[in-house]
Amino acid sequence: MGVYEARVLPRIINVACGMKASNPLRERVCAGLTGEVVEIGFGSGLNIPFYPPAVTRVAAVEPADLGWKLAAKRLAGTTVPIERSGLDGQRLPFADDTFDTALSTWTMCTIPDVDAALREVRRVLKPGGILHFIEHGLAPDESVQRWQHRLEPMQKRIFGGCHLTRLPVDLLTSAGFTVPEVDVFYEKGAPKAMGADSLGTAVSPH
Repeated sequence: MGVYEARVLPRIINVACGMKASNPLRERVCAGLTGEVVEIGFGSGLNIPFYPPAVTRVAAVEPADLGWKLAAKRLAGTTVPIERSGLDGQRLPFADDTFDTALSTWTMCTIPDVDAALREVRRVLKPGGILHFIEHGLAPDESVQRWQHRLEPMQKRIFGGCHLTRLPVDLLTSAGFTVPEVDVFYEKGAPKAMGADSLGTAVSPH
């Protein structure tokens, strides 16, 4: 991890992803989380205020030390036990069938080998366990898609490898999940090219 990714990018993400406009989306995606949760791309803990009471423990997977430090106040303000438990979503340090639910918020876009990461999430979820996700990706409209393809090289350089044209639902189904429900929409207040969101749940097979 270079200096920019380690020392600068976590601060940018903390501000950009911490806008109040995203709070209703975080509340929606966290609703229904239960039991022991693995959260990939924990960042600076922006989801902490939205964990429902049924969550008993969170294993936070976050590669950036600065991201974890920026989460300090949120960590101190919650009664949910949260432990930084991994650095790489592509190789999770947990036994099979460990977690009841999983959480990913605007994370699949940046993981280099997202297929490996999703297979790992499926492995550590109990059979029937549910991954809650909100991800941005390829827009439903061709005119927006053209801009996404133009902007993606710059987006990847500035935001640590963030892709604009991945297909979250396709990635999940390719990893063996079923996706019973998904809401596709443009995020309010965000440019359409960067705010084409998919919010839903994905179920690990029995």
